[in-house]
Amino acid sequence: MDLESRVMELESRLAFQDDTIQALNDVLVTQQRSLDRLELQIAALIKRQEEMGGQGDDFVEDSRPPHY
Repeated sequence: MDLESRVMELESRLAFQDDTIQALNDVLVTQQRSLDRLELQIAALIKRQEEMGGQGDDFVEDSRPPHY
């Protein structure tokens, strides 16, 4: 292989790697946005649960359902 063909091969690989890195970055950004949204939703649920003040704590897990 001569020098010119080796350089062309390296340039081709570099272009492919650049495309791959960009695609991975796009996926990472999308996942981070989803994670941020889910964290906000969890925080809202926790706040809502705290505001309810433990309502429903009188539920007894060992009690039989009404049809018994």
